Amino acid sequence: MDQEQERLSHLQKKFGIIGQTESVRSMLETIDQVAPTDISVLISGDSGTGKELVASALHNHSKRARKPFVIVNCGAIPAGIIESELFGHKKGSFTGANEDRKGYFQTADGGTIFLDEIGETPLETQVKLLRVLEQGEFMPVGGSKPIKVDVRIIAASNRKMADEVAKETFRMDLYYRLKAITINVPSLHERKEDISELANLFARQCALRNDIFFKGFSESAYQEMKDYNWPGNIRELKNFVESVVVLEKGAVVKSEMVRRHLFGSDHRISSSMNYNLPVPTGKDVGQAERELMLQQLYHVRRELSELRGIIEENLYRVEQSGMRMKNLDISSPSIHELGNMEDVQIINPYTVGEITASQVEKELLVKTLRRYGFNKRKTAKSLDMAERTLYRKIKEYGIKPNEN
Repeated sequence: MDQEQERLSHLQKKFGIIGQTESVRSMLETIDQVAPTDISVLISGDSGTGKELVASALHNHSKRARKPFVIVNCGAIPAGIIESELFGHKKGSFTGANEDRKGYFQTADGGTIFLDEIGETPLETQVKLLRVLEQGEFMPVGGSKPIKVDVRIIAASNRKMADEVAKETFRMDLYYRLKAITINVPSLHERKEDISELANLFARQCALRNDIFFKGFSESAYQEMKDYNWPGNIRELKNFVESVVVLEKGAVVKSEMVRRHLFGSDHRISSSMNYNLPVPTGKDVGQAERELMLQQLYHVRRELSELRGIIEENLYRVEQSGMRMKNLDISSPSIHELGNMEDVQIINPYTVGEITASQVEKELLVKTLRRYGFNKRKTAKSLDMAERTLYRKIKEYGIKPNEN
């Protein structure tokens, strides 16, 4: 292990954040430099990327580590009570205020407060946050004397805060005061090479916690996970892995299991977030549809790859029966190499000889339609295909609900 890799491994263990990509390495280095200071930090990143984990690492490796770490989801607090929640209130300051109450800032005194989704705070509340940052004091709701606090502020947002400033929904002075240090947490689709390591970690944790024997993931399962876009980021990956470990206990997780748990229920969404939106591609409709179906054929090839071992093990029996099989070609040539769909031929491991891509396409459509009870909307979503394209294909191939 070289010196650079040793350094990365050390930071991963220190902060409990794993990843091999350059974006993760840069993030860990910044955390290491900033954590011991009292400087305010703004963490940016999509929902589910692990912004709270970064905030925890900053607190746990600061001189405030033995003091409170208070987490506040600003987006979950109604605008009418957020000031009371953050800064507390005095008895009688409003209806229902029957006694003095400390807010989150007083609770965090001496420690760190993590203001998640700070972009959701009203402008009038932002004025008070700026005062805490600049003067270390605030006024409780209904109070007449300011209260001094010693609190480090770490804020986070899944919005582009510069855009919020431009729209005048977030104060410029507060933004620049917060962003003295900005840490960007990459989305999972930007660090797909980390998916295998993350999935294994979540699987081991879940198996240990629930006393489940977990056999691991196949290579095709890893590839299936890397092909998915993970709009919910690491949070979605963790929830997915935990469900697979529990529901597929005692089995090696394979690609078909990954697809079933990712796309097999209505609450899951496709890896293509914009499959219903018009996207300019510079290609005619026929070419776009052929390339889309070729993507599905790539999935078929991966499954054929899993079957290669089984085929080779049974080759002797096949030859004994007087049959000869051609070499399987499960490589994935580019779309340009393949040309038109009509020119493509795929080796079928179940039969001797070759079949056309149209036959594979029809079989894929039939099987998927059957899987979803001929529900065309679910089928189209599963195949990342427009519904009108699916209807045209069904008509073209003469597929009936009772098709075998």
